[in-house]
Amino acid sequence: MSPSTPVRYIRVAAARRLTPHMRRVTFHAPSLGELPLPGPDRQVKLFFPRTGRGAPVLPEAPADGDVMRWYAAYTALPEEERPWMRSYTLRAHRPGAREVDVDFVLHRDAGPATRWAAAAGAGDTLGMVGPSELFAVPRPAGEARRLLFACDESGLPALGTLLEALPPTARAVVFTEIEDARDAQEIATEAAVRIHWLPRSPAGAAHGAELLRAVRAARLPDGLPERAWLAGEASTVRALRRHLLRDRGMAAPRWSSRATGGRRSARTTHRPRRTSRRRGRGRRSGARADRARALGGRRSRGPGTCGPGSADGRRSGTGPRGRQSAPSSRSAAAATDRARPRAWSAV
Repeated sequence: MSPSTPVRYIRVAAARRLTPHMRRVTFHAPSLGELPLPGPDRQVKLFFPRTGRGAPVLPEAPADGDVMRWYAAYTALPEEERPWMRSYTLRAHRPGAREVDVDFVLHRDAGPATRWAAAAGAGDTLGMVGPSELFAVPRPAGEARRLLFACDESGLPALGTLLEALPPTARAVVFTEIEDARDAQEIATEAAVRIHWLPRSPAGAAHGAELLRAVRAARLPDGLPERAWLAGEASTVRALRRHLLRDRGMAAPRWSSRATGGRRSARTTHRPRRTSRRRGRGRRSGARADRARALGGRRSRGPGTCGPGSADGRRSGTGPRGRQSAPSSRSAAAATDRARPRAWSAV
């Protein structure tokens, strides 16, 4: 593979329960000393072994580093051998120790990744691709100083890296929906941050309902945030986007998305209007887009250019992400293991 998309085998060095519904797994590999794309919110593709196998079966990387050729070999594996592929955020990277931490949400309707994470022990092995600009480029807060974050528990690993990277001059309001109050976490940051933990009430309530209610009712300090970051299931992210756009008067973002089996999640990036919109601005070249789609990457549409208060009729969900091309049957339970994407919007 190319330097930005190596195939690694990573082994469990330690695992511990962070909260009742999240487990942190520390992985080690000699190749983890250096990773591309420094910064917060670095995403990777993890490959989980099929039931009964100790390690995932993955093709060898071609000598010429051709990503498409490698992916074709991966999808050509027999279905009973082909590892499940899921997207996750690196919660921490320790180059000196050649280690990374990945936090796994332990979903009620457990799919293969949740089942693996719940039982993972020292020496267990996964495959890893990335971080890579082919499927997810880290997007820090930049120069913004007034920030809004809203996510469910699947966004917590990325949220943690983003809050930890904020400068002391930043101020942020955070709304995070969790399964119950015991799932709240301590997140270190130099910024002035207020986190609202939102347990689902009653237990088992509709996913995203508490998050929507809290954000809609919030009295945000100092008026509108300069940027907002959203992460969750697609229906929730769309509803939050509509609220920020129509009720709060924030600028309309431009969207890209990924499909997650029975659930859909959306990702957005946006910058303020400066010039008139140019169709196709910021899109990948055809070859690069093909490589990104092969690895489940998003179909980037570049930064949005809608002005404050304007409407944007694009639908989220226009680009598949995190899917395997080879035919296979998937349950809704398996779909819940897919990491939810991140979303930045700015006025």
